[in-house]
Amino acid sequence: MATRHQVRESIVGLLYASDIGNDGIDKYIDTIFEEKKIRNNQREFALNLYKGVKENLEHVDAVINTYLKEWDLANIGNIERAILRLGAYELLYSELDDAVVINEAIELAKKLCNDTSPKFINGVLDAIKSNKSV
Repeated sequence: MATRHQVRESIVGLLYASDIGNDGIDKYIDTIFEEKKIRNNQREFALNLYKGVKENLEHVDAVINTYLKEWDLANIGNIERAILRLGAYELLYSELDDAVVINEAIELAKKLCNDTSPKFINGVLDAIKSNKSV
């Protein structure tokens, strides 16, 4: 059975695929989850994350853009954008511990992105955490 970290990694992949124009990715979610051994409670967790990000994308993106300073969400890497969206969604909409959410995002960035991405993602998500009332 998949861990929550593996679930988040899969969700980042789905968000990435959707973001680059693979609008039909949703019909393959069950297959992807089965391949990744995302089952039972973890499957429910994964679906809630993916659907939650997608349903709240406009708000999540607006909040992220507030803290990007010299950047715009459209101009950062697709994987970084997917990780930020997932992390911001979890900070804003879930009951999970903020430190866990941010740490998971940093670990995903270390694995999936370049060397500067973890610090960048940490900074943005930490700013969101500190100002959640936005």
